Amino acid sequence: MSEVRFERRGPAAWLTIDREERRNALSASVIGELVEGLARAGVDDGTRVVVLTGAGDRAFCAGGDIGGFQAGEAVAESAPAAISRIVDALWHHPKPVVARVNGPALGGGLGLVLACDLAVAADDVEVGTPEIDLGLWPHVITAVIQRTLPRKVALELMLTGRRMSAREAERWGIVNRVVPRAELDSAVEDLVGVLASKSPHVLRLGKRSFTGAEDLPFGRAVDHLKEQLAENLRAEDLVEGVSAFLEKRDPEWRGR
Repeated sequence: MSEVRFERRGPAAWLTIDREERRNALSASVIGELVEGLARAGVDDGTRVVVLTGAGDRAFCAGGDIGGFQAGEAVAESAPAAISRIVDALWHHPKPVVARVNGPALGGGLGLVLACDLAVAADDVEVGTPEIDLGLWPHVITAVIQRTLPRKVALELMLTGRRMSAREAERWGIVNRVVPRAELDSAVEDLVGVLASKSPHVLRLGKRSFTGAEDLPFGRAVDHLKEQLAENLRAEDLVEGVSAFLEKRDPEWRGR
């Protein structure tokens, strides 16, 4: 039985972790289905945006479900490998990925939010890394925490295990927008609509450009971005976008 629902809603592919009774915790099978769903959305021409969320309203994702990985010492190998797979699949996905944060996002769940490109949260949710209280450190998701938060904020979160409110998470850039719970779906749909109205080719190129430059030294980053700009300048969608602007009409993107 599938633990991740894949649904097409207009221009968006929705991936919903469907383990409400386990607070949408991440098991090896859930992560495998998420990676498969992301790959499916990545090659689907009708999908412009991916939305990631959890079932119900008790949790977006409560983090790793250790019982859902291989028993015994193999957990030390299977859990980190699986979590790194999903973080990498989100971070490098060719299309914009929006987190619909419908409940607490803790540990690996916070890692999912941070690995997404954008995030919209209900105003009553909390985020955090409570692993320290279990004698654990959020090792794999440190990579996305470091790339989002200032050093002292990141370390406070991980060293103390305290939870941040949605408003504080917004202030530190963990989420882009916080809305009343009743407005969560409409806010996500509005954002999906904005993203879907852009050139799919340039969105893919832009994400590749952005993520490719993040970890490069300044000079190499500039060289990388120069190459990406040259490719962008050859795009048919650039010609269409400029023409539409001058003619005061909506562009008709060709996706190339």
